Amino acid sequence: MSRHTPSMAVMVAAARKAARGLQRDFGEVENLQVSLKGPANFVTAADRKAEKVIFQELSKARPGYGFLMEEGGVVEGADKSHRWIIDPLDGTTNFLHGIPMFSISIALEREGQIVAGLVYNPISDEMFIAEKGQGAFLNDRRIRVAVRRELAQAVVGTGIPHIGRPGHQRFTAELGVVMNEVAGVRRMGSAALDLAWVAAGRLDAYWEANLAAWDVAAGIILVREAGGFVTDLNGRDTMLDSGGIIAGNETLHRQLADVLKKAHKPA
Repeated sequence: MSRHTPSMAVMVAAARKAARGLQRDFGEVENLQVSLKGPANFVTAADRKAEKVIFQELSKARPGYGFLMEEGGVVEGADKSHRWIIDPLDGTTNFLHGIPMFSISIALEREGQIVAGLVYNPISDEMFIAEKGQGAFLNDRRIRVAVRRELAQAVVGTGIPHIGRPGHQRFTAELGVVMNEVAGVRRMGSAALDLAWVAAGRLDAYWEANLAAWDVAAGIILVREAGGFVTDLNGRDTMLDSGGIIAGNETLHRQLADVLKKAHKPA
């Protein structure tokens, strides 16, 4: 799979170009930690700059395709059947604190179906890619979801709602039941990377609520092409709209979904 299809080659080139700016900006963040006001504004600027680079690169390569972007919102294209879904910097809190776990996420949607996805961590230089029917790859090496079958041996990723985000009580209930069933829970700080890590077998499963389409679009195809299962929290295929997601191999996906249902049963 070192020979990318033309669409994937375009995505990889755009991600690498945006990553150069993010790598530089990440180096600067540490110098800004002394100023309280500086870093947050700086990260917002880094985010926008990366998105602009990706937007320009993809627009040039595929004129007419539409866009759904974290910063820029919806941009209608003349070609109504294709749309790019982009998160230029997933993991802004990590970025702000100098934690080297954040990612660029780009997905391509055709006729409402995700057909290609890329998640790239510019600091570790790990490029996760997948195209429909082609399998999933990390830096050109084929990846598969983990084969563990028991939640008791599984390490599960999640996201914790922060201040100003909905779902604190819901999450506390979910964590309460999951903690009693698994070997460990991890909170990495980038939903796109969490899904990429499920695809690579580093995390056995993952769940989160209240996500945006750009957080998960690329990760969904990565997990599926790595042999995994992805649904929303109700077992449906509406992750981009509902904002909830469960991912893992077939067995753990089902087991985790069952455990999460327990959290919401009336006492």
